[in-house]
Parts: sequence; structure tokens; C-alpha cells
Amino acid sequence: MDLFNVYPLVNITPVRALGAKLWDDKGQEYLDFYGGHAVISIGHSHPHYVQRLTEQLQNIGFYSNSVQIPIQRELAEKLGRVSGYPDFSLFLCNSGAEANENALKLASFHTGKKRVIAFKGAFHGRTSGAVAATDNPKIVAPFNADHAISFLEYDLTAVEQALQGGDVCAVIIEPIQGVGGIIMPSDEFLQGLAALCQQYGALLIADEVQSGYGRSGKFFAHQHAGIRPDVISVAKGMGNGFPIGGILIAPELQASYGLLGTTFGGNHLACAAALAVLEVIEEEELLAHATELGHYLRTELLAHAGAVEIRGRGLMVGIKYDFPIKEIRDKLLTEHHIFVGNASDPTVLRLLPPLNITRAEVDRFLGALASFSPQKTQKVSQK
Repeated sequence: MDLFNVYPLVNITPVRALGAKLWDDKGQEYLDFYGGHAVISIGHSHPHYVQRLTEQLQNIGFYSNSVQIPIQRELAEKLGRVSGYPDFSLFLCNSGAEANENALKLASFHTGKKRVIAFKGAFHGRTSGAVAATDNPKIVAPFNADHAISFLEYDLTAVEQALQGGDVCAVIIEPIQGVGGIIMPSDEFLQGLAALCQQYGALLIADEVQSGYGRSGKFFAHQHAGIRPDVISVAKGMGNGFPIGGILIAPELQASYGLLGTTFGGNHLACAAALAVLEVIEEEELLAHATELGHYLRTELLAHAGAVEIRGRGLMVGIKYDFPIKEIRDKLLTEHHIFVGNASDPTVLRLLPPLNITRAEVDRFLGALASFSPQKTQKVSQK
């Protein structure tokens, strides 16, 4: 049997990783400025993370959600306190797509409606409802195409017109679009959106799968706007590489047996990984670190030759060029041994390093980027 060939792979085989660095099977070191799509939040193989998982596995690694699993409650309490949502409930699953599926399903159950408002450029996952709410026709199969989804611009008038139809169960939005190219709706738009959802009885779902867990410098990116969504989806940095996802659910939404469910979600090992991440975020003050290092990185990038716009918050950064970034990305990897990311916009370079990246490692990236950039020809803007 062979693997189903759906991934365009680079010819690199990492065999060891620590912090923000990886080593391949030939001994070559790489700087990880992408974190496997924003998954590596506290650094590869963090000692506390390794210890937490090892100790848990020596006791029990898995049992299904048919018995008491105290570590789930420990995780819920810790996440509620650290994130600023102690009054919310937590449903655990295995991935970001699964989190968004359950968020959308919950909204439909709660309201008795089925239409969803999503936004141009959105990415919410590759499963049924999540991919239907993703603005990429190439990955939406005919089977997924019958969901009632309205894709809108960041336009409050258009949103209100759609809500006035009376059939909308939820509005789902990424507070910072990741795959879309580090696109940020304004704080004022998010505030207006929250008010409209409340006015018309639609649930506001904040997809924090990529932008959450301190990535933006606050625990959740929507907190920069001071809003309170009804449901918040999480994954990626939640487990630092261990598969886990979840939704944080406002107290107004009531649970009932069988409403949602999962076999693997919230297993002992996954919860141990997620607790380790929260403990390191607190102990190492990574929200403040992401804010400080992110500001330094974006400030230095404003002087970067060739860039036309620097986007993002914290350590979720996009560099917009007026040409495709493929050559830059390839050279960073092959000549400077630095992993970076791309976006659905081929002119955007995406940076998602571990939250505990060092100043020296940021400087290494900046030096590499400067070494082959074209001469600066225009003023760089920041968003």
C-alpha cells in the first residue's frame, strides 16, 4: 500500500526537534518559523511537555467518554481561567475542523435554523460543514455544496441584510484569517458584528484555531476587540502537536446527552498535552513574550526591502509583496534552512514561529530575509 498523494512535500525528513529548531536525517539544522501551521506553540519537545505526556502514558493513555476522566475537568478549569472565560463550558474533540463542525451544529440546534454567514477568504477546515464555510471552491466537493452558506465581505450593512432574512443560525469568523493571508477585520467591525448577532439572535462563532492560544499576544485574537463570542473554536497550538481541539461554549447554551459526541476527544493523553501547554504559557509568560517579540519582528520588517505591507498581531505575521513569494520561500528553506509558510494569496509570506522564539532567532530570520531581497522601492504599510 502507498500513501494517498495529496500533499506536495519538500524533500526534507526531520528526525529531531527542540525549541524552534529541527534537524533532518542528514544532521542539517533548520529554524522553524512556521510551527507546522501554527501548531507548535511552546516549542518542539519542551521538557515540561515531554514529562507531562510521559507521566500520563505510564498511568493511562486512553479511555472513552463513558467513564469519569478527571483530567478533562482540570483542563476545563485551567483553560477557563487562563483564557478569561471561566463561566464557559468546554467540549473536547480532535482537530480544528471537528471543532468548527461541532460549533456550527450546536448553533443550528440552539436556534433551529440552518444558514451560516462566513466571509470571503475564510478557511474553517476540510470536513463537511467546515469546508462548506471555507471560501475555496477547489476543496468543496459536490457532497459539501448543499449547505446554506452566505459568503460576505467585511461589511456590516451586508451582514445586517443577510441577518434580516431570519434564517441565520450562526456567523463564523476568524479574528485573523490565517490561510487567507493574515487578514484582520477591524476591531470596529468585530464589535459591530457581535452587536448584530445579538440583535438578530444568531450565534457568533470565533474560529481561533490558528489565531488562539496566545498567537496574537492575547489568549484569543478576538479579545483585542473586546467582544464575547457565543462559541470559540480551538485546536492547533492547544496541543503543541498532539491532536486535540475543542469549543468553548457560552453558559446560555445548554447541553443535553447525545447533543455532541466523540470517541477520542478529550482522552487522557490529549488533556495532558493541553495542560502542559497552558502551564508553559503561564510559567514562561508567553503572551507578553509574543507581544514583545511580535512588535520587534513587525517593526524590523517595516524596513524590509520589497515588502509592501506588514500584517498581523503578536507572532502571527504576514509579509505582503507585489510579486509571488515562492522564490523567497524556497531560498529561505534551501539556502538559509528556515521554514516559513505561504497563504492562499501567493504574494503573502506567513510567519507562525513558536511563542517562545528568541530575539536571536528572530534576528537570524531577518538577516536571511534581507540577504536576497530586492531594493526597496516604496513605503511599507502596516495592518
